[in-house]
Amino acid sequence: MIVSSAPFRVSFAGGGSDIASYYRRQAGAVLSCAIAKYSFVIVHNYFNENKYHLKYTRTELAETLEEIAHPLLREALRMHRVDPGIEVASVADIPSGTGLGSSSSFSVALINALYAHRSRFASKDQLAEEACKLEIDILKEPIGKQDQYAAAHGGLNFIEFNSNGSVNVQPVVLSSEKMAELESNILLFFTGSQRDTRSVLSTQVQAMEADEEKFRTVERMVQLAYEMRDILMSGDLGAFGEALHRGWMMKRSLTSKITNSAIDEFYDAARAAGAIGGKLAGAGGGGFLVLYCPKDRQEKVRQALSQLKEIEFRFDWSGARIAFAQ
Repeated sequence: MIVSSAPFRVSFAGGGSDIASYYRRQAGAVLSCAIAKYSFVIVHNYFNENKYHLKYTRTELAETLEEIAHPLLREALRMHRVDPGIEVASVADIPSGTGLGSSSSFSVALINALYAHRSRFASKDQLAEEACKLEIDILKEPIGKQDQYAAAHGGLNFIEFNSNGSVNVQPVVLSSEKMAELESNILLFFTGSQRDTRSVLSTQVQAMEADEEKFRTVERMVQLAYEMRDILMSGDLGAFGEALHRGWMMKRSLTSKITNSAIDEFYDAARAAGAIGGKLAGAGGGGFLVLYCPKDRQEKVRQALSQLKEIEFRFDWSGARIAFAQ
């Protein structure tokens, strides 16, 4: 039996520049951190050697790959040439559609589990690259590359997306005191709505391709990602929160699907209560509200957002890993 895990992530700046329609023209960059909320995948030999036994939000029994309904499972098993007689189960700390990169975390954890099941090792870059191939090249999902690399590597990273398709992952190094302060000053609140990432991202891609000003907005968001990396390394966390706010103002201008009146009210209430800046996690449209708020103002922010569910978390420093193998 193999138990594999990969973390979810919170992106701070540069989202959208990890999509091919952007980085093929202009190199992209994202600042993000992995959090200690996980997608888990269990792989085990199945007693019925003639079937695939798959368990997620539903249960599947299939004799051939073509019969498998779950696209990621089907194509990952095909990619790894896995024969029937295997059982794959998945669970997650947080549901999909919430902006924390759950789909890519699942893909990375699944691929790692399939390697481990055959007693093989894959590097973190290899896991991320294969997850990108699975989701983007094979399944044609209209998504970028940041989530796969965040899930594979873990930690606080500055990730660059080059025009030739290659990716550079650079850990952002802070003192232990500043890292602890950053971690404690980031709050996550669930807005109560989940969204279709494909729809939001497809609209954003169309906007970038049809409107040069939208493309320039993403270009400015990339410049801000570099600025925020440098701000973090300087230790000025208040300026980091202010930059987070500026980035959200840019992001929300890309398409009408990124935010709505209810989300705007939550964000404005949080800022009025003391949060310096924030944004919706991921592509937008719902999911988690990410806020930067100093410790001494957090209770007021919690009171202002009392109708929302807060998720406590820590940063993850391990990335994708095999938690159990026997």
